[in-house]
Amino acid sequence: MTQTRFPPSAEPEPPSLPRPPEDPDATADAEGLIPPSEAEPGGRGPTLHKLTAIDLFRGITILEVVAHHTSGLALRYAVPDTLSFLLLQLINRTLHFAVPAFVFLSAVVLTRSLLRNFRPGRYFWRRLTRGAWPYLLWSALYIAWYVWTGQRPPDTLTDPDKWLFYLQYGKASYHLYFLLVALEVYLVIPLLLPLARRRPPIVLAILIGAALQLGIYLLNRSFLRLPYPASTVLWYILPITVGVAVGARLDEFPAWWRKYRLFLVAAAATAYALYLPQALAYVRGEALNPTVYSTLSWTYTTLMALTVLGVAYSLQRLRRPWRVGLGTIGMFSLQIYLIHPAILQTLELLHSPGGDPQGFALTILGYFLAALILPALLALLLVDTRLSKLIFGR
Repeated sequence: MTQTRFPPSAEPEPPSLPRPPEDPDATADAEGLIPPSEAEPGGRGPTLHKLTAIDLFRGITILEVVAHHTSGLALRYAVPDTLSFLLLQLINRTLHFAVPAFVFLSAVVLTRSLLRNFRPGRYFWRRLTRGAWPYLLWSALYIAWYVWTGQRPPDTLTDPDKWLFYLQYGKASYHLYFLLVALEVYLVIPLLLPLARRRPPIVLAILIGAALQLGIYLLNRSFLRLPYPASTVLWYILPITVGVAVGARLDEFPAWWRKYRLFLVAAAATAYALYLPQALAYVRGEALNPTVYSTLSWTYTTLMALTVLGVAYSLQRLRRPWRVGLGTIGMFSLQIYLIHPAILQTLELLHSPGGDPQGFALTILGYFLAALILPALLALLLVDTRLSKLIFGR
């Protein structure tokens, strides 16, 4: 087993051009993240009998995120060119749709909410307290964490240029760039309300969003040349557009899913079959056509987001204890998202994965469960307290 501790801690400087292929995790440490839970449709507290398909969606996706990050950790210790190494690569690349999925979900929920009642003052105040404040607080906490664990030098704490860089691009930790994207999504959704009021068909929204996404991609390559495009809302125009259409027709979505689910699953499976070889080539450092890779990535992740939402509605009809557990985890997805990287890094520092294949697999499974359950328990203990609102924004 290789014995690398943490991902490389060198602070990246913004390049003049995005590195090809322009992947949503085109940074040193990014592995695909999860956004915060957004405002629920209708005011409700964490009451289990009121669990919704939105909670189940979040539950499915937070499981994907923690498993994705845990598999990324395992890859650093697995023996290259072995079957287990290949399986970990397959798992890691397959579980790579969380950011677009949660951008999509934010667009769905916010669109539905704002179409019912858009009060700009209240809306932007909630975005400030539930989005901007947690982003600033947890960026500062993770900057201190990385210094304390030796992943960054102590002078990081007093270097204003590094603080500016971390906050500008969401790089205080590898998983925080999504909170920055989420803040930009909050600004964009009100601008798309005229489109939402026209209630475009979902399939038409997919086509419109794909055209806009490709146009922005080409614009960035030729003119904008953003150093970290995946840290901006521009990289998620397709899932946003589709999310706005679904949010405008959310009452109709369960029937739409039942009618078209076979076609949607077939389309997602086809996109996955085309995307996976490109994704594996990317992680292996092989030459790729960045336009082809990015197009397949957007297609796969957006279709997966739609599919997961459909599955969440199907699961909502079940009366099973595990459904309550999944929905409860989804309710605390923000807390799990924010805390789980620190838990994984702590476990890695205390006990690096190794040994025989069975012991290695059990260690990684333990990491996954700890990173999922411990933040959820903390969130449950703090629910509806002032401390929870202070550190998580809710």
